[in-house]
Amino acid sequence: MKQSFCPIHGVTRLLGGKWKMPLMFLIKSGPMRFGELKRALEPITEQMLTKQLRELEKHNIIERNDHRTVPPKVEYYLTDFGKSFSPIILQLQELGKKHKKKIVSVTAEE
Repeated sequence: MKQSFCPIHGVTRLLGGKWKMPLMFLIKSGPMRFGELKRALEPITEQMLTKQLRELEKHNIIERNDHRTVPPKVEYYLTDFGKSFSPIILQLQELGKKHKKKIVSVTAEE
């Protein structure tokens, strides 16, 4: 039996996890380099950052621009598809600000 497509499940499969939406939030303002992303997302490991960037790239949410220079310069930026998620990410940011005390309280218990 063919399963029907659930749009919410589809989007959460693309953006799910601890780091993908924060990465997209950072990159939405313009291209960023690996080191900048790593510093902004402390305590993410290089291995996890690489994994998340590759998954976002695989799903056509971000693009990797290798300038082929010495020293290496690689920048990541949102594709048009990735930019289409910006309103959702901005709404999540606003919800987080609005309910900061409650969120901190609830997540501190975990």
